[in-house]
Order: sequence, then structure tokens, then C-alpha cells
Amino acid sequence: MFKLRKTVISIDKTYHDGGQVTDNPCLRGGICSVVSNPYAGKYVENLEQDMDILKPLGQKMAKELLDAMGCKAKDIESYGKGALVGAHGEQEHGALWHVPGGYAMRQLLGDTKAIVPSTKKVAAMGSTLDIPLSHINATYVRGHFSTYTLQVPDAPKDDELVFCLVMSTGPRIHNRMGGLAANEIQGKDGLR
Repeated sequence: MFKLRKTVISIDKTYHDGGQVTDNPCLRGGICSVVSNPYAGKYVENLEQDMDILKPLGQKMAKELLDAMGCKAKDIESYGKGALVGAHGEQEHGALWHVPGGYAMRQLLGDTKAIVPSTKKVAAMGSTLDIPLSHINATYVRGHFSTYTLQVPDAPKDDELVFCLVMSTGPRIHNRMGGLAANEIQGKDGLR
């Protein structure tokens, strides 16, 4: 149903953001998979059951991204997901990615505690998507609040979906806004 047209991977390594250069750069990566939208141009009442069809794609993307980043699951500290929907689709078609994208990363990274932040929008070909990031085990860790911008220049076509995953090895470089620190996580509820 969701025929894969292409995959795009982006890697970003940040050594400083105006402050002192660090020996421990933050590595962030994103992966986008462009697939056909079987619902384009029509209204379908029940979409939820089709999330299961996308689970293998989520697992494949999560593994490909981790491999491309050249790190291990234990190195990942934050994540996010999102979807772009072509003009003949609706935002709800992007919501199909909630379970397959989120749980694929959570399983790969060791059954993390925190919800995977998400965004989605109907957009023209070449649009960007700012994927929200937060800590994998405690959403309230401020230093890990960030975004990662992804784009596929020739997608989504009107009858396509672009499913996205993002992972990061650390907080914002030079984060200094206080709050709960990663080494203070209790790991009970995915919040603190």
C-alpha cells in the first residue's frame, strides 16, 4: 500500500554554537522515507488498522539512521518524528506514523520511557519540516529540547507521504537553561 520511492538521510555534527569548541560534539541525524499515499484524493473513515502495515518501514528506518550516524543505541539521548503529507492527502494521513515511527525507535533504543515528540503537516513539494526533539527517558529535560529540520526537495508529490525520524546523541551544545538534568532522571513515568 505504501510504496517506497526514496530515502534521504541527513547527518549534523555540532562542535559549538557561539561558545567554546567542545571535544564532544552533538551528533544529530534524520531520515525521510517518501512513500505513496493510498488515501490521496479520498476520505477513508478507518485508518488506524493501517499503522501495522507501516511498522516494518519504521523499524527499517530507525536501524538505517542509527547505522548512518555510526553510533550505538546507548549513545542516543533524544528523538523525534514527523510526517509531510502531499496536497491530495490530509493531516490525518501523517498521523499514521505515530505508532510505527515512535515504537520503532523506542524498541531499537531499549524500550525508552518518554513519548516521542511529533509533528505533521500538509505541504507542497520541497517543504521543510521542523522535527521536535526531547530526551528519550524524561520529557522534562530542558537541555534536550530542540528541533531538526528535514527536507526532501522533490517530495511530497500530491499523492505522497514523507515519514521522518530524528535521533541525537546529546543536548543542545552549550545548554544552560537549568531544570532537570539528564543525570537526574528518575525514569519512572517518562516525564522526570
